[in-house]
Amino acid sequence: MSTKSVRVLVLVCSTRPGALGPAVGAWVAEAIGPRARELGAELVPVSLADLELPFLDEEEHPSSGVYRQEHTRRWSELADAADGFIVVTPEYNYGMPATLKNALDYLGREWAWKPMGFVSYGNTSAGTRAVQHAKQVVTTLRLVPLGATVAIRIADATEQGRVLPDAARASAATGMLEELVRVAHALRPMRERARADSTPLISLPGAYVRQLTADDAPEVAVLQRCCWVDEALANDTLDLPTLRESVAEVREWLAAWRAWGLWRDGRLLGMVRARQTGADWHIGRLAVAPDLRGQGLGRRLLQLAEAAAGPEVRRFALSTGAASSGNLALYASEGYRTLSGAIDGVVSLAKDAQPILAAVGPAEVETVRPDPR
Repeated sequence: MSTKSVRVLVLVCSTRPGALGPAVGAWVAEAIGPRARELGAELVPVSLADLELPFLDEEEHPSSGVYRQEHTRRWSELADAADGFIVVTPEYNYGMPATLKNALDYLGREWAWKPMGFVSYGNTSAGTRAVQHAKQVVTTLRLVPLGATVAIRIADATEQGRVLPDAARASAATGMLEELVRVAHALRPMRERARADSTPLISLPGAYVRQLTADDAPEVAVLQRCCWVDEALANDTLDLPTLRESVAEVREWLAAWRAWGLWRDGRLLGMVRARQTGADWHIGRLAVAPDLRGQGLGRRLLQLAEAAAGPEVRRFALSTGAASSGNLALYASEGYRTLSGAIDGVVSLAKDAQPILAAVGPAEVETVRPDPR
């Protein structure tokens, strides 16, 4: 299972004044809250009434992702950040409310490959016909409706505008959450692929590259520990940041660097990071999973990082362990030269990024202050 948490939007759909929806949404959050914390799921309550979405007023088709209205961009951001949805919906005239249909129609790619569970409420049918109606729509948007649902018959389950405690109903809601989390984890590779850079930068079947974000910190921390064991052994030291950084520390540097990850089936296979200091473009944390080395992936990631440098960059700079022979061979083959002897077991290397460097004096070329590895 993925090390990432699952962000679940609990979407209350009724906008009618005095509607039961907010009370049902509050009950859902209370009933599943303890289990959500155990599963590492974050519940984000959202009311369609608060979003104030008018009837669809975007000129471009939702599949374009071109949103001109501020309310659309706000709704897109909320939905895009979610890994799954629990929809709290009434039944109006054998169907879902127009507010839910309208909210679904606003967006496109934000829905793809995410599970959606339903908590319905109504009179005779307990809202189940609204759920069946909604499922026809959400599958078209590549949402994945769950088999587990919760149906609340208003006459039996509510009193004075609140949902009465009921162990069986709470158990059903918890079971739906558990199914949603399992499906969200299973579908994560599909969601990851949809976010990827469309350029085939890495020639590994099924793999793709995208920029890393703070949400990727757990996977990055795991990859670092896997990849830097060899360097620790080669250099006879465990004093490497990559082996001791916490997830919070990884998240912190992900916010300060540009970083790219190589992914396949939801697994982080490789990474590299870079940032500019003056006219130097510092590259670091180049890593490829041990079982995939020898396929040229590290070289391609290094080239990707170099290609991201701006026109004002004059030199690429990096560092590695003095005894890391494989790293040194790779960098030498890519045109990097060693600048000086090892300092505290670390070797600094650089290469020209622009032809103008030929006119730069030797003292300037040979001086580099490497960023931490």
